[in-house]
Amino acid sequence: MQEEVDFALDAAKESMDNSVLHLERSLVKLRAGKASPEMLDGIMIEYYGASTPLKNVSSVSVVDARTITITPWEKKMVPIIEKAIFASNLGMTPQNDGIVIRLMVPPMTEERRKSLARQAKDECEHAKVSVRNARREAIEDIKKAVKGGYPEDAGKRAEEQIQKLTDSHIAAIE
Repeated sequence: MQEEVDFALDAAKESMDNSVLHLERSLVKLRAGKASPEMLDGIMIEYYGASTPLKNVSSVSVVDARTITITPWEKKMVPIIEKAIFASNLGMTPQNDGIVIRLMVPPMTEERRKSLARQAKDECEHAKVSVRNARREAIEDIKKAVKGGYPEDAGKRAEEQIQKLTDSHIAAIE
């Protein structure tokens, strides 16, 4: 019985940690007016018949706070990469000189700031829901263990541990 409860606690902690990590990765990808190579992480390129991440077919670097340069390893990839950037709806227009592709990150406007705030809030809410779902599943597992003969007071202590874990992860998200 104790193993089941310990497993439920460990699974909940791992799931909550993954939710926070996923949130961090999602927030890095938001285009907040400052150039970052992570903004291009989701872009896939058709490379010799296989869908390949952009960073595997080119060098992505930040020249200054508002400019990203993409240097493909093969010149013939320039139009393919340019087309993939257009298709990704980043809100940036690539400029190429035949060798290097440049992306200029547009300045922040009031409307864009509000949009980013909404996006960030939505991402945080999704992470909180994920943490709460992990808590719910762990508590269900603990209640099953109590019905199966696990001591009730030990079950309550385990539920309190889950709640403390949940509270700490929600605080980290906020």
